[in-house]
Amino acid sequence: MHPLAGSNLRTFATALQRANGLPAAKWGQVVLIAACVLARQPFSLAEKIIVARARAKAPPMPPPLFILGHWRSGTTHLYNIMSKADFGFVPPVATGLPWDFMVMGSLFRRFLERALPSHRYIDNVPVLPDSPQEDEIALANMTPLSFYHALYFPKNFDRLFQQGLFFEGCTPQEIRNWQQTFLYLMEKLSLHQNKRMLIKNPVYTARLSMLREMMPEAKYIHISRNPYDIFVSMRNFYTKLFAQFSLQPYSHVDIDKVIFETYTKMMSRLQKDAGDMPKSRLIELRYEDLEVDPIGQIEVIYRQLGINDFNAARPKFEAYLSTIKSYKKNKFSLDDQTAKLIEHHWGAFIEEGQYSRPGMSSSSRPSIAS
Repeated sequence: MHPLAGSNLRTFATALQRANGLPAAKWGQVVLIAACVLARQPFSLAEKIIVARARAKAPPMPPPLFILGHWRSGTTHLYNIMSKADFGFVPPVATGLPWDFMVMGSLFRRFLERALPSHRYIDNVPVLPDSPQEDEIALANMTPLSFYHALYFPKNFDRLFQQGLFFEGCTPQEIRNWQQTFLYLMEKLSLHQNKRMLIKNPVYTARLSMLREMMPEAKYIHISRNPYDIFVSMRNFYTKLFAQFSLQPYSHVDIDKVIFETYTKMMSRLQKDAGDMPKSRLIELRYEDLEVDPIGQIEVIYRQLGINDFNAARPKFEAYLSTIKSYKKNKFSLDDQTAKLIEHHWGAFIEEGQYSRPGMSSSSRPSIAS
């Protein structure tokens, strides 16, 4: 089932209008999506009423803890570990059915759990009923402003991608609508789980300034990774997601260009937005350190950000880590030509992070012109 089957009528209609035509081979899938959207309307309406009443009585939502980082930087690994503590998070049912997960999730729980994929489309990470998820697909079902719409409808990829990721070309009202939708989803999840939310979404790496305005007391973890590893993994990321979700041809999209430009713009924006943040609000973490010493790095996060009860949560972290000892990451080859291309585009970031080509020791790391 296509993710848009969990959208509301307005988002789906707007997405179709902006798509500017669909191939005949996809109309059967679009009709099925439309049928699901229409069939869910009574559940969505009932849930809106329930949530509105609960929000009117609820105290202010506790400030969330956000995990930032470019895609394939280890955000999922960190999210999976930390979600074992006493945090709320985005479960799979809320990702697919953000408008209805409270009502439909209760009525059709077993059916929905059986419909989950065994693992994520882009890697070997299992998907279980309690696996924490990003909120981006959920928001793509609630608003047209999501980079996923560029993947769904790549005919207008560049425009939809820049709007959905960086809000470029959006009107102030469109951005305000996204902000209201985002807050609605966060408050709804917080009410449903009655916990402080732990949110992981690489998109927010480019929106730190906005989040700071919206949630002044929120705290952030930024995890970074060797750019060489990010690039080769991102090629797989886009290839897999286009094949799985696209409702239009996408061969015209220059994936390498998208990766290079997006990483540069996202990381530059983060550096600017985070420049004046105290260490008590934002911690920088390297994926390579997390991989070697996960418990030690989590303890540093708790201590620096002033999060309580690390000792109480530690056995849960250790129990989870013991279950993934046999997990095997995707492995991608890196030829010399690709490595030089990465160094040309991201040399400044490689130098700043003191990273080396995979397989090359830091002592033999060549100087890279920015």
